[in-house]
Amino acid sequence: MPQQVTMGAMLQCSFGLAPSSLVVLPVNRVMAEGPPAANIMDHQPMVNIMPFGMCSSPANPTVAAATAAALGVLTPMPCIPATLTPWVTGAPTVLLANMPSLDNVSKCMCNWGGVVTIVNPATVKTMIP
Repeated sequence: MPQQVTMGAMLQCSFGLAPSSLVVLPVNRVMAEGPPAANIMDHQPMVNIMPFGMCSSPANPTVAAATAAALGVLTPMPCIPATLTPWVTGAPTVLLANMPSLDNVSKCMCNWGGVVTIVNPATVKTMIP
């Protein structure tokens, strides 16, 4: 059964080299087991989703430039998330601030081809039907 995601949840990008944590601002005024609960609109780069260390996506312009400079050898560069679309699908039957609640099976797409997944939702008891 899916779990509610809150501030401090651990995230991983398929092209990132390190995990990151989700930052949820308390604007929705809903708490779950202490920290603020997230909805699908908590996807803003450098606000909600922090960098994943180094990026190895060839679609990332900085990685492509560094790889070209290294004569085709894939050269990871610092990650700057480009998550411009909301998380999908969320929990459509549970609304937080009139948006679907974020559950631990949701995914967020990065413009550079990475898929951001939730490794640890930071909740233990709050399940979403």
